Order: sequence, then structure tokens, then C-alpha cells
Amino acid sequence: MVVWSNNDTMEPIFILRGFPGLEYVHSWLSIPFCLAYLLAFIGNVSILSVIWTESSLQQPMYYFLSILALTDLGLSLSTLPTMLAVLCLDAREIRASVCYVQLFFIHTFTFLESSVLLAMAFDRFIAICRPLHYTTILTNSVIGKIGLTCLLRSMGVVLPTPLLLRQYHYCHINALSHAFCLHQDVLKLSCSDASINSVYGLCVVIATLGVDSVFILLSYVLILKAVLGIASREEQLKALNTCVSHICVVLIFFVPVIGVSMVHRFGKYLSPIVHILMADIYLLLPPLLNPVVYSVRTKQIRLGILRKFGLRRKL
Repeated sequence: MVVWSNNDTMEPIFILRGFPGLEYVHSWLSIPFCLAYLLAFIGNVSILSVIWTESSLQQPMYYFLSILALTDLGLSLSTLPTMLAVLCLDAREIRASVCYVQLFFIHTFTFLESSVLLAMAFDRFIAICRPLHYTTILTNSVIGKIGLTCLLRSMGVVLPTPLLLRQYHYCHINALSHAFCLHQDVLKLSCSDASINSVYGLCVVIATLGVDSVFILLSYVLILKAVLGIASREEQLKALNTCVSHICVVLIFFVPVIGVSMVHRFGKYLSPIVHILMADIYLLLPPLLNPVVYSVRTKQIRLGILRKFGLRRKL
């Protein structure tokens, strides 16, 4: 296998492994993955369609939900091309430049998802702790600025990563661990001193996922404190019920992230398939389940989707 460094006339070519040892069932594995991508696409597009066509849903909470749905679509589309190419067509080669672009979008949408979940936690905090000022604080202009800030923050912290990777030499076996490109996966193939990139990647994770999770937790501590101050138990349950959907999507996102980190740190002797499945779950589960959570838990969304599909029965 020939591997080119960035000093050669040809750019490096990486090999996407998919599922090592299970190549003979790749065509069968493509069925559940195609179904998962299709359901994620239908679910998130349905959420977006309902929110932007139902006048009753023109509220800050649903605007943030639409941003989350767009993020989930972006995350799904970032892994879709190479995942299906490997499983359906056995097309495993990917040029370094294409790989860098893919990992940029994967990590950007991952950090954007974390940022949007934090923004949604802020939305729930304002709705419960400052209900009289909810619509005056979270105006359309403010929501737009929050969304743009989340996007620029995510793109800004990820952008140096592919730029640094382009400067490295690749002189090891150029086989990646997954059916898509991830920063650490590409970084380990480098035979240059990649300590700066490695440290930068760790700092970015701490400054984004770590900080966001802390502030989300702090938001719910303040929300719980405010709810416990409500005299009526019925009002307490009603207030907490508005947070259940958000808590579910936070867990759907952060639990796999923690699982991937734990497997990477303590599961060095586990089968490579375990590492691959954890990474797939981490990237595919939120786009697939988030629309389900909000469709089941939010009556307005559920009824809107039923109307879209011509089902007008009462729930």
C-alpha cells in the first residue's frame, strides 16, 4: 500500500475501513443504516415543516427546536456519503482534501449541537424563572444572534484542525478506523510531530462540550430551585414537564459522548467493532431520536405532523 506525504506530487489517500472483519455483510449492514438516515431525514424535515407552517408554533422554544433539527440534518449529511459508499459500493478510498472537509463538518455540527442544547437550556431557564419577560428577552433578533453565535463559535474552533492536518506527513498505514473521517483518527496516522494539534483538540472539547454541559447542568439547578419555590404541586409538575423533552435530547447527545470517551480511554483491548459502533451511535443517534422525542412529548408538534401526513385523529 502506497502512502503519500504532503511533499509528494500527489495528495495522501486514506482508506475507510467500515466494519473490519464484517466486510462480507456490508451490503446487509447498509439496510439498517439507510433506514436510520432516511428516518432521521424525514423526522427532522417534518419538524422544520411543522414549525415554519404552524402559526401557533412561532415561539422562541420552537425556533430553537428548528435550529436543532437543522443541526441534526447537517450532522447526518456529513457522514452519509462515505458511510453509504463504503457499505453499498465498497468504495473505501478518500482523498485527504475530501477527508479534511468531511471531518470539519462532522466536528462543526457536533459542537453546534452542544451549543444549541445550551441555548435551549437558557430558553427553558427564562421561560420558567422569568416567565413575564420571556418574549421580551427572547425576541426573534436575539434568537437569530444566538444561532449565529453558536454557528460561528463551532466553525471557529474547528477550522484550525484541518489546516494543521494538511501540514503533516503521513507515512504509516493509511487505514482509518471508521467509514468517515474524524480528527483523532486522521491524526494518529501522521508521522510528524502532531502534539500541537492533539493538545488543541483536547482544549476545544473541554471548551465546548465540557463548558456547555456544565452550564446546562447549572441551568437546571436554577430551574429546579425556581420550580420548588412554586406553591402548587400541579404547577410544579407543569413547569417541569416543559423541560422533559430537552432533558431527553441532552441525555441522547451527551451519554454517547461520555461512552465514546470511556471506551477510548479504558477500552483499548476491546474489539475494534465496539469502538466503531460507539462512534456510529454517537453520530447517528441524536439525529434519529431527537425528532421522535419532540414528536411524542410535544402535542403541538405531534398534531402538526399528523396533519402534514393527512392523519387528523385526536390524540
